[in-house]
Amino acid sequence: MKTFVYIDHFKGEVQPASWEALGLAKSFGTAVALVFGNGVDEVAKAAVEFGADEVLVADDASLADYRAETYASTLSALASSHSPNLILLPTTSRTRELAAMSAIDLNTGVLTDLIGLEANGDSFVATRPIYEGKLMEKTVCSGKPVMATIRGRAFPKPERAAGKSGTITKIAAAGEAKSTVEGYSASESAVNLGDAGIIVSGGRGVSNNPALTPPAGMDEKQAEIWRAQQGFALVTELAKLLGGAVGASRAAVDGGYIPYSHQVGQTGKVVAPDLYIANGISGAIQHLVGMRNAKVIVAINKDADAPIFKQARYGVVGDLFQILPALTEALKKKLGK
Repeated sequence: MKTFVYIDHFKGEVQPASWEALGLAKSFGTAVALVFGNGVDEVAKAAVEFGADEVLVADDASLADYRAETYASTLSALASSHSPNLILLPTTSRTRELAAMSAIDLNTGVLTDLIGLEANGDSFVATRPIYEGKLMEKTVCSGKPVMATIRGRAFPKPERAAGKSGTITKIAAAGEAKSTVEGYSASESAVNLGDAGIIVSGGRGVSNNPALTPPAGMDEKQAEIWRAQQGFALVTELAKLLGGAVGASRAAVDGGYIPYSHQVGQTGKVVAPDLYIANGISGAIQHLVGMRNAKVIVAINKDADAPIFKQARYGVVGDLFQILPALTEALKKKLGK
């Protein structure tokens, strides 16, 4: 059984879920990695080291920036000429568009955001969350080839065998771009939320520290944001200590406390870390959808009836402005930092 795995990257920085997709593909048989871009030799080499049996590389100036027209045309052309049984992609904003456009070209469908996939003869049975993650659905795609996007951290990442050699084949880009990229900007983040093994998040509660006196001259909203920034400083300190990422609820983002790139939830990032620490987050369903698949959830909230405690393995009822500093200091001693 032959599986294509699209390696999603931005300027050579690969989305880790691409390697998870490659590991999944190997469990079905032959895994062929697809690498598109310009100057992507290192990405192709990494694909071999992560287990690809073969790497097909479209290295062309027309692919230097992601544009759906050229990328989808190239993927569709390869699938038509090589006839894979399955095409796997990590779930990202780019691959959602890419998979949809290629599926139209190939007259097939797309199974999205999978957390499980099993071979059943010539077909595949996919598992994915529905109804905001409250239920799991098993479904199949009747079209061929089967195309699917997988959720990050839902499948094991294969070990990298540094220095491993393999077959790397250069192929031509296909299609003509109808759009141009005038420029772009990337937000700075120490750890990507979708890839983070540990996430420490803050909600509206991080702004409720009455002990803090804002600088003179601030109006009520400015004072609220200032207090929230002091609260997020505690959240950030703990996240850095643990080597994790900083997350936030929608209420915190809407309040102007922290940029949208940190938002966890249905309209933010859906995450599945090993550890999720929620501070001052009540647990609205929109937020729970985004983090309920964390392996261990710790909730700190002064409201004992907050819905977040129903999802948490460990709950601390109390003032986060007292608990967080104490927890951080205790962990510094424990970790010798």
